[in-house]
Amino acid sequence: MQINILLPYKEKFDKNKASSVSITVKNNLIHTHYLKNIKIYGQIVDQPLFRENFVGVKYSPWSLKSKNVFLAEKMCELIKNNDDDKQIIEIHNRPYLIDKIFKKIKNCPIILFLHNDPQEMKGSKSIAQRENILLKCSAVLCVSNYVKDQFLQGLSDHQEKVNVLYNGVERNLKKIPNKRNEVLFVGRLVYEKGVDLYIKVVKSIAPHFPDWNFGLIGSFRLGDDQIHNSYVYKTIENFKNIGPQAKFYGFKDNNFVQNKMKSTSIIIIPSLWQEPFGLVAAEAMSNGIAIIASKVGGIPEIIKDNGILIENINFKNLQRNLINLIDDNKMRENYQIKAWKNFNHSSNLSSKKLDNFRKIIFQNFY
Repeated sequence: MQINILLPYKEKFDKNKASSVSITVKNNLIHTHYLKNIKIYGQIVDQPLFRENFVGVKYSPWSLKSKNVFLAEKMCELIKNNDDDKQIIEIHNRPYLIDKIFKKIKNCPIILFLHNDPQEMKGSKSIAQRENILLKCSAVLCVSNYVKDQFLQGLSDHQEKVNVLYNGVERNLKKIPNKRNEVLFVGRLVYEKGVDLYIKVVKSIAPHFPDWNFGLIGSFRLGDDQIHNSYVYKTIENFKNIGPQAKFYGFKDNNFVQNKMKSTSIIIIPSLWQEPFGLVAAEAMSNGIAIIASKVGGIPEIIKDNGILIENINFKNLQRNLINLIDDNKMRENYQIKAWKNFNHSSNLSSKKLDNFRKIIFQNFY
C-alpha cells in the first residue's frame, strides 16, 4: 500500500518555512505507522521535511495550468508508474482537484482534508459540489466540528463519510515551563486575524505596565518576511512605534515559535473571521499559556473553558480582559495551569486516529 499526500502548491514543506497545513502533516508523520508507505507531493523546497518521503515538483512557467492542477497531475503520473496497485490519495484543502484526480486514477480511495470553511472554497461551495465530493471520496476529514457542520449543511446522504480529525500538536515538555511578563500574538498580518485590534490594545496599555513586553510574530504571507503592501508596512510601523516594550519578530519557523511560547504568559487570538481550527490555540495550551481568544469558528472547541473566550470581540472587551489577566496573578496562573492540564490535541493522538481511518478505508476499498 502507498499513501499519497497532496499539499496545496502554496504550502512549503520546508524546515524553515512550513505553515499550518505542512506543520500538521509533519506532526502526523512523526507518529504514523505507515511512514515507509507515504509520499508527500508539494512544490520543490530547499530543506524538505521528511526528505525521503517528499516529492518536490517544480512548476513549469510554460504550463497553461494552475500550479495546483500541475502538481496534482504530476502526482497522478508518478502514481501510475508505481507498481503498487493499492494506493490511497489524501488531498489537503483543494476540493476542486477531486474530479481531476478521480478521472486520472481509477479504483483508488480518496480522502479530502478540509482545513477551512468548505462553503468558501472552490469546488465545495454549493450543495451539489459537496454531494459530488461524498460520491467520489471515501472520507472527508474536517479539522473541527465547525468545518464539519459547514460541509454537511444541506446534505442528507453519506454523512457517515464526514468526520472530525483535529490538528495535532507536538508537546515535548514534561512540565509547565516558567513564564515571563510577555504577551504574544502569532499569525498572519492580515485584518481578519485581528492584528490591528491587538496593536491598538497594546498601545493603550503598555505605558501602564512597564515591566511587561508585547510580542508580535508573523508576516503577510506565511513563509517569508517580505512587505507585500502598504497595509503590512503600516501595521509593522504602528507596532514598532509603541516603543521598546513592543517586540516585532517577523516570520519565524515553528521551532522559534515554540521556544517563545514556552516563556510567554498570555497569548491573544483576536480573530475577526470564523477561524476553522486555531492551531495557535492548541500550541498555546501545549505550552501552558493563559489564552484570550475570539469565540468564533472552531476556536471554542479547542479552548473550551480553559481560557477566556470573547464573543463579538472589540477594543474595549479585549483591553479589559487583558488588563485583568496582567493585574491578577492568581487568575493568570490558574488559566495557565488549566491550559496545560487540559491540552488534548497531541499529534500522537491525531496520528493514531488518522492511521485508523486509513486502515478502515483500505480494508473497505480493497
